[in-house]
Amino acid sequence: MNLAYIRVSSKDQNEERQVGKMKELKIEERFIFIDKQSGKDFERPQYQTMKKILREGDLLYLDSLDRLGRDYDGIIQEWKYITREINADIIVLENSSLFDSRKFKEMGDIGKLMEDQFLSLLSYVAEQERKKIRQRQSEGIAIAKEKGTLIGRPRVKIPHDFEAVYNQWKQGELKAVEAFSLLNLKKATFYNKVKIYEGQRK
Repeated sequence: MNLAYIRVSSKDQNEERQVGKMKELKIEERFIFIDKQSGKDFERPQYQTMKKILREGDLLYLDSLDRLGRDYDGIIQEWKYITREINADIIVLENSSLFDSRKFKEMGDIGKLMEDQFLSLLSYVAEQERKKIRQRQSEGIAIAKEKGTLIGRPRVKIPHDFEAVYNQWKQGELKAVEAFSLLNLKKATFYNKVKIYEGQRK
């Protein structure tokens, strides 16, 4: 039996490109398993269902190795479980000349060694890509904070003379009523800006 596993990283990403490839291979829709979540681990509902259905002699298609996952050790563990314990086979369409587990099995012990080497290399690349994505996200958040944009929202502007008045008020040199009068702010607006200003200083 032929099956396919498809993964996209988030619910707003489109899986149709991968689905189209699997349908071209005449894989029945009921045997195409799709998860819409991160590949950081293997606790994905459709992936786990697919593993329960897989039997010896079945053939599992993946579009690319990183659709299986992005965890270096996990990819190797899952690949070996499917191909050596269940005794099913895997074809990675993106690298089908290298990643067709049937070819490695035909080569015997040397095939296992070659498979392990190729798998280690490509799964390492997949994990490094995941790390790059996390780094880009962190850098993007840092840049957004520097520019005054927090999680996509514009930083609330504080009057240019607010800090001086705020400091005098905090030190007890001004009463609150004097502070918001000097800034020409209403009482509620003044306290709201105090809250925002103190939050932005953290």
